[in-house]
Order: sequence, then structure tokens, then C-alpha cells
Amino acid sequence: MLHTVIMAGGSGTRFWPESRRQLPKQFLKFSGEQTLIQEAAGRCAPAISPERTWIVTNAAHAAETALQLPHVPAQQILLEPCGRNTAPCIGLAAIQLLAIDPEATMLVMPADHIIQPVSMFQQAIKQAVELVQRAPQSLVLFGVEPTYPATGFGYIRRGDKLDNTDWPMFHVLSFQEKPNQLTAARYAATGEYYWNCGIFVWRAQTILDALKEHAPEIHQRLMTLSEVIGTPNWPAALEAEFPAMPSISIDYAVLEKAAQVCVLEAPFDWDDVGSWHALARMNSVDGDGNTLDGLVCPVDSSGCIVRTTGEHLIATIGVKDLIIVHTPTATLVADKRDEGSIKQLIAELERRNLTRYL
Repeated sequence: MLHTVIMAGGSGTRFWPESRRQLPKQFLKFSGEQTLIQEAAGRCAPAISPERTWIVTNAAHAAETALQLPHVPAQQILLEPCGRNTAPCIGLAAIQLLAIDPEATMLVMPADHIIQPVSMFQQAIKQAVELVQRAPQSLVLFGVEPTYPATGFGYIRRGDKLDNTDWPMFHVLSFQEKPNQLTAARYAATGEYYWNCGIFVWRAQTILDALKEHAPEIHQRLMTLSEVIGTPNWPAALEAEFPAMPSISIDYAVLEKAAQVCVLEAPFDWDDVGSWHALARMNSVDGDGNTLDGLVCPVDSSGCIVRTTGEHLIATIGVKDLIIVHTPTATLVADKRDEGSIKQLIAELERRNLTRYL
């Protein structure tokens, strides 16, 4: 059967001051009435029921995850003792699925992306699952056609089209790291490259077999854990084995080495919501190029991203290209062109012992 695995271990530091250690970005609303993690779970329904939905997160976020996703059974919220990137995360979910469903197929996706329209996402999942059923050793990635020369995403270069499929699916020729602007423009112009959006479909057993071949240390520790699933020994074994696994992405650990890797051309719009700039892509922009979310009154202001909640008014006069985000306990004012310095700001808050604001 098909199961959803939602990876929800991110911290979302680029969304400070809204995103905090106890409430990272997957628990925030950016468009509509649902949070990102609620949207992620909801876009799989009705094809995948809550009883076949699994969330991998950390202990600090277990309560909020259960609160936001009350229909997901508590035992299917899997807790990582620490962050170890996506290869151990996916492996942890795979052994749990195989314990109850030896024929399990996994739809793996991050908790903090926006995808529209949902109907096309569901159509793509159906096509990926059909391919895995025909070719059980396939590892299917989703690739998004570039709409601009993005430097913040990895890229997938497609090879030959797969036989016996009407949907655009291709062998993967190579993976490319996040490029510079010139290289990204070249990738977008060729029509041979996709953004790697981190959404996958494969059999649980297939990805475990691939981990055994290409990341044996991770596989060995997963097998140790698999022996104690559902027993009182599970918590102690998890605390011992999981932190000892290498911290590595599934791309580096498996996908760049495996043979039967293919990419399905995504028919939907996708945004990884990686920074405050995403608000401008998701919401309307006024005649002065401002993206305004909440009670905002701009005067002679342009190119700004401004967000506030409740009855707190933000008024701007004569400013340009700023990010302004207000919360009840902290307000961010930043140059839109230097948004990456938010991480530097967080380090400075830690240095000044202001961690209560993190």
C-alpha cells in the first residue's frame, strides 16, 4: 500500500522572528488557513488516509505536530533523537513501514513546501506509483521545470525518456549542486534540467536495499533498530543507534550512486518557502512592488515585504527593499538583498544570551 512520509525536522531559521525553536516554519501559515504541515498532509487525501500518514520530527515538536495533525495516529509520529539529515530520516520511516506492511510504497516529502494545484500533485503521485509497480527497483524523484535561474536549489539533469509511459519521465543523467547565477541561467535555458524538490516515490524495501549497498553504516544501525520495533527496548535503542548514524542527505547517500533513478516532470507549481522572499511569490504585489501581509500602511515605499498579525499596524514612509516582520516579542527590519544575514543575526542573539527570543 501507499504511505505518506512527511519529513518535519527543519528549524526554519530564515523565518525568524516568526519561526522559533519551538515553532519552526512548518507550523506557520503563509497562505490560506492551514499551516505548511497541515497542507502537506492534506494534499495527499483522500488517496492516502491518516492511518497511512507518517511524520518524522523531533521530540521538541512532537506535541505541536500532534496538535496540528490530530487525525494522524500518535504512534505514527516518529521522533528523531537528533537531526541526521534525510537519509537516516527516510530509513527510520522505511523500517517502521515494513514492520506493518512488507509491500509498502513510500511517498516522501518535506513538511514545509507549497504545491498547487493539489489535483495535479495527486495525478503525478499516481503516475509515480504506477511506475514503481511496473519496475519495483525504481527510485522516482520529482523534478520541477525552472521558472527562473534559481541559485538556492539543486538541479537534476534528465537523460533519455523512459519507455512505455505517456507521462514525461526520464532517466537521471546527473545531479548538480546549487549553481551560481550564470550557471543557473544556462541550466534553465537548456530545458534539460529540473529543480530537485525533494519529493520521492519508491518501495520501502527498495530504499533500504539501496542504503545497504551505498550507505552500509546507516543500514546496519537501521537493522538493529528494526529488531526492537514495538518493544520496550525501542526508546533506548533509538537513542543509541540514531545519533551514531552519519548525517547525510538521501541524495548524497544513495541517489547519486544508484542505477535505477528516474525523474518525473512535475505538473504543478512548487515553492520550497526557503526565505521571506517566498511571500512575494505566494501573495499579491501592489503597484509599488510591495508584498503586504496584515495591517500595513505604506507611504512612498517600494519593493518591501511587510508582515504583521492582529491589530498591530506597521506604517512605512520613504523606504525601499526592506523586509519587516512584526511579532509580539520581536521585530525584524532587514535589507531585502541581504536576507541571508538572518543566520548571522541568530548567532549574535545567542552570543548576547538572548536565546529566549529564539
